[in-house]
Amino acid sequence: MSEYLATVEWVRGDQPFLDNRYARAHDWRFDGGAVVRGSSAPGSVPVPLSDPTAVDPEEALVAAVSSCHMLFFLAFAAKVGFVVDRYLDEAVGIMGRDERGKVAIVAVTLRPAVSFSGEALPDAAALEDLHHRSHEHCYVANSIRAPVTVEPR
Repeated sequence: MSEYLATVEWVRGDQPFLDNRYARAHDWRFDGGAVVRGSSAPGSVPVPLSDPTAVDPEEALVAAVSSCHMLFFLAFAAKVGFVVDRYLDEAVGIMGRDERGKVAIVAVTLRPAVSFSGEALPDAAALEDLHHRSHEHCYVANSIRAPVTVEPR
């Protein structure tokens, strides 16, 4: 078992609160020292009460799925001798109502474009296998209810 820590802090300061007109911006702090500005999505809480330059939880979930898949992909590619030069994923999460009627991320689509170099280059079958194994091993994708689809570009 492993444990992962994140500290999330929001401070009201001198803002009113009970009128529901308080800023949603807050900080995420991670054990390695990274600090990320978080906020509600502007689609959920209009600007200026949300911060459109910050990361919202929905974006973070999609990025976590994409990042997890990519990290497994890189490891599996290196293990079989494929040199990856660039991995770019324009991942998309869709919010909607799930089978329980709850608002949720109901689908995540990964759209990775991968560039390789070197003597050994993957054919279509090898590329499909790398993505399949990466998807099967991704802890984050295995942790969410929404289906995750991989559509390599």
